[in-house]
Amino acid sequence: MLNQLTIAGILTEYTNFETVSWDRLWMATKQTIYMSALSVIAVFVLGLILGLILYETRDNQTIWSVALYKSVSVMVNIFRSIPFIILIVLLIPFTRVVVGSITGPTAGLPALILSAAPFYARLVETGLREVDKGVIEAAEAMGASKFELIMKVYIPESLPSIISGITVTAISLVGYTAMAGVIGAGGLGNLAYLEGFQRGRATVTLVSTLVILLIVFVIQFIGDRWVSYIDKR
Repeated sequence: MLNQLTIAGILTEYTNFETVSWDRLWMATKQTIYMSALSVIAVFVLGLILGLILYETRDNQTIWSVALYKSVSVMVNIFRSIPFIILIVLLIPFTRVVVGSITGPTAGLPALILSAAPFYARLVETGLREVDKGVIEAAEAMGASKFELIMKVYIPESLPSIISGITVTAISLVGYTAMAGVIGAGGLGNLAYLEGFQRGRATVTLVSTLVILLIVFVIQFIGDRWVSYIDKR
């Protein structure tokens, strides 16, 4: 009897939808999508550039290339290793200067970008290393310039890996936005923590979590379909 009452109480606590402010939920959802979308675009561009640099300089033995590879590699490894919640705190002075505030969705972007771009750069580098060497040699034999190699060989041939990588990164960024929200960036993480956990409204936390899961499923679906369309192997 006691167990039944306990289970009933838990179910009631998680299904009390009267405690959910749907307007706030919609606003938090838009903030999460805003942070995720902008950071994914920036991470895609920055990560692609860093990945190309790492790939091009990895096996080049000139002094300039070795120095550039080691510098970029160290920077990537450092930012990739710092836990996201700590990185947000470390970047507070930088965020205040760049954004003009340390709270709100825009204030969460620097930490989101700097935490995910190095991770994505390594995925891009790995994808580029899987490109068939014969295709590269054939393009070089035909007199292709370095820019032409990048635009017509490297990126097109590794595009399925690049898209898969940005899909994984985008999903990670959605999770990061939730952590950023806890310390003032807004979004569903902020709603789940402040309106849900701190006020004892389990339904708010549950609904916020379900919306985050929905966003993740949509990103994964789009990424999988895109890769299936592009990959002709």
